[in-house]
Amino acid sequence: MYGTMFRIKIKSGKERELLTAFEKWERELKPKFPGAVASLLLKSDKVAGEFLGVAVFRDKMSYTANAKDPEQDKWYRQMRLLLQSDPEWNDGEYVFGNLE
Repeated sequence: MYGTMFRIKIKSGKERELLTAFEKWERELKPKFPGAVASLLLKSDKVAGEFLGVAVFRDKMSYTANAKDPEQDKWYRQMRLLLQSDPEWNDGEYVFGNLE
């Protein structure tokens, strides 16, 4: 499996909009990519306004197809407006884990 782990810091008062954006991705974009396995978003207890996320794809090819999709880019640009700065991305191969 392949994917990314990311850290984002949202603008004050934008949490509900952020969650709505991720719900929209799950509902509308994820079904377009059969290689999309899972997505998780964690709200940090340590840092106000910080979220940590995980996106899991079957393989690097599925991940890359998602990243290059124009609708994905549009979704990202809208979500980016809710953030204080660009996300910190950490792409790579998942070498251990169980999503069950």
